[in-house]
Amino acid sequence: MEIRERAQALALKIRKHKASIETEEATKNAFVMPFISTVLGYDVFNPAEVIPEFTADVGTKKGEKIDYAIAHDGQVQVLVEVKKINDPLRIEHASQLFRYFAVTNARIAILTNGEVYEFYTDLDAPNRMDSKPFLVLDFSDIDDTLLPELAKLTKESFDLPSVISAAGELKYIGQLKRVLAAQFKQPEDEWVKFLTTRVYEGSFTQRVRDQFLPLVDKAARQFLNEQVNDRLKNALGDPDVYVGVSGSAAEPAANESSQPGADSAQKAADGAAEVFTTEAEIEGYRIVRAIVCSEVPAARVVARDTKTYFGVLLDDNNRKPIARLWFNRSKWYLGVFDENKVETRLPITAVEDIYAHADQLRDTVSRYLDKPNVVEPVHASTVRLVAT
Repeated sequence: MEIRERAQALALKIRKHKASIETEEATKNAFVMPFISTVLGYDVFNPAEVIPEFTADVGTKKGEKIDYAIAHDGQVQVLVEVKKINDPLRIEHASQLFRYFAVTNARIAILTNGEVYEFYTDLDAPNRMDSKPFLVLDFSDIDDTLLPELAKLTKESFDLPSVISAAGELKYIGQLKRVLAAQFKQPEDEWVKFLTTRVYEGSFTQRVRDQFLPLVDKAARQFLNEQVNDRLKNALGDPDVYVGVSGSAAEPAANESSQPGADSAQKAADGAAEVFTTEAEIEGYRIVRAIVCSEVPAARVVARDTKTYFGVLLDDNNRKPIARLWFNRSKWYLGVFDENKVETRLPITAVEDIYAHADQLRDTVSRYLDKPNVVEPVHASTVRLVAT
């Protein structure tokens, strides 16, 4: 199993169980030990590889312990300090890591709450742990670009010199990405001024600032929209997919509004900003589409994400729901529909469980195909066809 698959499996476990974890010890057992064993590949029950409650006396500090020390080739290489799940990580939490880093051979220190892992080394001064991490891995939203670097710390591919060599670049790239993310979310005046003066020749007054602030925000949303759209088109293999600015996948509303305009486009962008489409939802969409392709062409099965669920529709028609993926919660559900379009939520534990309900999904699509168009009177002189 590749490191990406191992990381995604742990991410799924964290999502399912984090709400029930209330203590630091439970965080260790439920998430950190699986990270060390499943993702990094070390035997947590072999004291030659993983040392729990690692002790190394530091000056006048006697008997202090680090939660875990990871050894490779007989030398302690990585120190791990654990905090309770959902507790925000602060540098103040790393005081023991700072002290131990100076008196052991370890070049890597990890501060984690079981979901977010901050990796530190000694770029600024030899044998002194930096105050800022060079890599931050968040299992609620895994950045795939970081996984090759994480792989260098695994038992089978341990390559500390390469990690240290890349740490300086990773540190600043990570910080820059977080700064950019903050500016896209809520532009600061300096950011607005920087962009405005590139396109506006007049003085940057308060009036100009007020005029350009919403324009910068809108331009940023549209730019992200286009970038994510291209990425998810490739991921879904569908050239017609529309993607919201935060990564929501949806089809163009062909059966709703046929007259696009500035207002509707802005509403779509604003709504999409509050929607986030996960890889699990994309995978679930692919599975549903693959199942019902026995009944209809794949192009007719479209995705539309919302704040609360990820919908799969026939012909992008809200009146023809095929399934709903309720994945924005600790417990997952697959929503299926009966002949009256009444939804039943079926609990699932993994995306692959959707296959167990393949017959229901096919039956739903078949019912829509079996219903003919009916005539609905509008007034005495005209009628229109309505698809039921």
